[in-house]
Amino acid sequence: MSPLTSIQSRLGSVRQSLPDGVGLVAVSKFHPVEALREAREAGQRLFGESRVQELAAKVEALGAEDYCWHFIGHLQTNKVRQLLRLRPALIESVDSLRLLEEIDREAARQGVVQNVLMQLHVAREETKFGFTPEELLGWFGERGFESLQAVHICGVMGMASNTDDRDRVEADFRAIRDVYDRILAMCPDLRGFSTVSMGMSDDYPLAVSCGSTLVRVGSAIFGPREY
Repeated sequence: MSPLTSIQSRLGSVRQSLPDGVGLVAVSKFHPVEALREAREAGQRLFGESRVQELAAKVEALGAEDYCWHFIGHLQTNKVRQLLRLRPALIESVDSLRLLEEIDREAARQGVVQNVLMQLHVAREETKFGFTPEELLGWFGERGFESLQAVHICGVMGMASNTDDRDRVEADFRAIRDVYDRILAMCPDLRGFSTVSMGMSDDYPLAVSCGSTLVRVGSAIFGPREY
């Protein structure tokens, strides 16, 4: 089986494992454009990148019309202008109010409305970025989103702890979903707040069982990363 045929086969297996209503981001970071083309020919349109420079190169090589791009990595404020020029469909990794405000300012300058997810940090690792549940609930409770001019918050994103402890991973996913549900209960007038992005190659079935609506799967589709 050739590497490209493997991509088609793996992509089909992942898709078949997802219930209706759960979207799939094919995490293409560190993989060559040939692999993305093969996945696109197999029907995958939504891809996830984590570095602005790499996304820019892939948009140039593949175009922006036939591919839908999500930015899923940590975003520095000094990269916001360059990223927004690439017109990502969604920035999943808004991990601070400072970053949110910079995206809002730059989107207004460029005359666009930028869709984003608010990144939650519930995992044990201190290296992960994001809001604590208390911070995010407090901000929504104070209706901080009402000050935004050019950003649409579409939901939340989070990652589970990097551990083989299935109970811990499940608890993290349930905590992410719980924050999402509590935000909706506090702010029932939110519109388009419908995405819970959680689950990766090793744990996405568990994430889906805990209420994920969007999974980010890389190695299970493309194989090991090419660094």
